[in-house]
Amino acid sequence: MSQYFDIGDETLWNPSNGTSRMFQRQVAVFEAELGLPSGIGPMENDECQISPEVLETFVNALLVKHRRTSHAILLALSEGFTATVLVLAERSGIKVDWARHEATPEARLEEVQVSVVTGMSAPAHGGVWAAGLREKARALAQHMPR
Repeated sequence: MSQYFDIGDETLWNPSNGTSRMFQRQVAVFEAELGLPSGIGPMENDECQISPEVLETFVNALLVKHRRTSHAILLALSEGFTATVLVLAERSGIKVDWARHEATPEARLEEVQVSVVTGMSAPAHGGVWAAGLREKARALAQHMPR
């Protein structure tokens, strides 16, 4: 069995039921964390409609939040979800403004990791950070059937 994540009649992703359930639960977690809807609708009759306009706002907010942390555990927990959402965004025709996201965050950092040995860690350089996420998304896209 599988489920469909669609825009209209176009299928963007057709994961197994278990993968779909886990992804949808993560969607709810990140919607709560960001205080924004994702544009990824409820699963009804094995189909989920995606609103690209709402997803675009969500993916940009997700990238801002991801960029403003240097906490290794938080990054590990969010990286796979973020890469999966990037694949859906790309398949939706959303163009991510990577130059904007690569820039040094203007707002204060959140969820930083502090070590008694090394002090406060800093986020990865913008180009390195963006390249890593884009590579993870490219790799995942190969395993995300339409």
